[in-house]
Amino acid sequence: MNTAAHTEEQFNLFMSQLSETNATLSFWTDFDKIRKNVASIEIKLNTLNYLIGKEDLRSAITKLWNNDKRVFDVLLILVACRKRDKKMVINDKAEFVLLESYFETLEGVIEYIEGTGLAQVFQDKNIKNLVDYVFGVEAGLDSNARKNRSGDAMEDTVELIIKNSGLQYRKEVVSNEWPEITAALGTDKKRFDFVITTKAKTYLFEVNFYSGGGSKLNETARSFTEIGPRINSVPGFEFVWVTDGKGWNSAKNKLQEAYYSIPCVYNLSTLRGFLDSIKD
Repeated sequence: MNTAAHTEEQFNLFMSQLSETNATLSFWTDFDKIRKNVASIEIKLNTLNYLIGKEDLRSAITKLWNNDKRVFDVLLILVACRKRDKKMVINDKAEFVLLESYFETLEGVIEYIEGTGLAQVFQDKNIKNLVDYVFGVEAGLDSNARKNRSGDAMEDTVELIIKNSGLQYRKEVVSNEWPEITAALGTDKKRFDFVITTKAKTYLFEVNFYSGGGSKLNETARSFTEIGPRINSVPGFEFVWVTDGKGWNSAKNKLQEAYYSIPCVYNLSTLRGFLDSIKD
């Protein structure tokens, strides 16, 4: 193991500085996306409001079907599913069918509404307005996107730190901009999150945050262990990896290998000091 880049003491300090979270208040729910999703089906939802409180629900469903069967396309979201999920269920004939296949016939729609429990919800007026109800469903489903937002939040935080340092930077720069880097990476093509160019060097940044474990951490550490030294072998270039999150506790060994082979590995606690050190 190459221990030239850092010492074990430095690595232990790095691990002790890992953050519990990088979440800001905007991390929890993307209300702009929710509003757009609801607005795209609002007319159909308002039409389905006709079913709320109807005692003869089957008759009401039939009237809507005869008027415009397309309004039932939005029934999936009422049980917190999306069309792209392609969910399979077992029908009353013990056959495996796509959930959305119920919307192809009037009988299928009635079976879906009754079988899912929506019929009772409509008749008992547990829902007052389907637009408001779906807004809440979308908010719940949006929690699944938090994992992706964690990476975006890390990039936003790092960008803020870079801005406050006064250094000029660029975002999302592809490696083939530099022939010498392209030659060093070979078939690997990288899109760097940030690039900072000073009189001394051009710094190529990769940024990520892991709040939980998983195979992705090992893959990332292994990849950067290979890529970092290749970039650093090119005169005038330096690979910089900014990473954080308690998830690294589950992949400590792989992170340690990378930390020992890459001189510029920083977390949110140490990044500011590095940026100050490279100012012209």
